[in-house]
Amino acid sequence: MDRATNPTTTLIGVLIVVFLLQVLAAVLGTPLELALAWPLSDRPWTLLSSVLAHGGPLHLATNAIGLFVIGLVLERRTSTLRFYLFFLVVGAAAGTMEVTVGWLMGDAVSVLGASGAIFGLLGYLLAANRLTDAVASRIAVDPRVATLVMIGVALAITWLTRGRRVALIAHFTGLVLGLLAGRAHVLRSSVSNASATSTERRRF
Repeated sequence: MDRATNPTTTLIGVLIVVFLLQVLAAVLGTPLELALAWPLSDRPWTLLSSVLAHGGPLHLATNAIGLFVIGLVLERRTSTLRFYLFFLVVGAAAGTMEVTVGWLMGDAVSVLGASGAIFGLLGYLLAANRLTDAVASRIAVDPRVATLVMIGVALAITWLTRGRRVALIAHFTGLVLGLLAGRAHVLRSSVSNASATSTERRRF
């Protein structure tokens, strides 16, 4: 795969372009409405725009670094379309959970950023690798116990990311969705399988 046009670097490029458009709009005095907030039906486009937009250069930089590190690993084991769809769907779901929980608790919140999607990629990486597959194939675990373990792992990692104005619900949701998707190997594609040799097949 051409490193200059792979999905990870392309997504990072999109994040940068969207942020530059945010800055330009703010300078012109016409801020873009990209943040996701309740009710969702008022601005349905923000389900996706909120995943691509960011609140500042540091926010963008940290997410871009996380996406670069994790994305380059996962993109080799899936198709470009699956990678993009997973990123956007998990990101939208994570943001939706964040604002919905806030609304249910009487707190009007809005979310911006790709961290929910990136935590989904991280969860997938943790759940869909050769070591995890080997352990799972040798140890018979009740599905309910396995689910509790995944939730516990997601809670622990989410707690480590706590901080002011951090969307913890979105992080947790992304991780759980990524872990579940990883165990189901939803990113596995015929393209990635065909590229594996007959003597070594790697699963992600």
